[in-house]
Amino acid sequence: MSKNIFYILFIALLLAIGIIFVENNHSSPSSSNFSSILTPSPTPGISFLSPTQTNSNPSQLQSQQASPSPTPKQLTLNDIQGIATITTSKGIIVIQLDKQDAPNTVVNFINKSLSGFYNGLTFHRVEDWVIQGGDPKGDGTGGDTNMPVEFNTKPFVVGSLGQASLGDGKYQNDDQFFIVKQNADWLDGKYTNYGIVTQGMDVVNKIQVGDKIENIQIQ
Repeated sequence: MSKNIFYILFIALLLAIGIIFVENNHSSPSSSNFSSILTPSPTPGISFLSPTQTNSNPSQLQSQQASPSPTPKQLTLNDIQGIATITTSKGIIVIQLDKQDAPNTVVNFINKSLSGFYNGLTFHRVEDWVIQGGDPKGDGTGGDTNMPVEFNTKPFVVGSLGQASLGDGKYQNDDQFFIVKQNADWLDGKYTNYGIVTQGMDVVNKIQVGDKIENIQIQ
């Protein structure tokens, strides 16, 4: 009877040792039997190709891996009111731009204004009938003269905005603009007329040579 008890206890001990071994083997895997596959945490904005995706074109592969940056919305003339607010050292001049009759000249003026091109430039020419500014050289000789003119039937009246030109009927200066202080019908059909002053003619009349364009805001 004692032998049977001994054998039973011996077998129970072996079973207990086996259970402990199995539990330890599951809770603390060694490097030799660790079969889980670690994958990198995806970086925000990056997409990873699955093993089934193949691509022999490196440039196309790169475009698939990297998420493209959001493309800024391209504004059109329909997206804006076309109001230019020119802050000068003498005060503010507000101009309604003519988006319909001179769209290319208006876009050129808007882009330069938004880029800050005119900030700090001066009015280099002031006469009893006109003020002119926007020349990067400040003396009337600056700016490119390769932008096509955009003639229309609008007359140059008090407050009209025009673009400087050689008067050849083909090209105009892409930087310099002028505002007339008097009716100037001799300019009709010879210079691009692309806006009208709606506020600030008193400021226009105060401008003197050397007064600054502090900035131009567009709405």
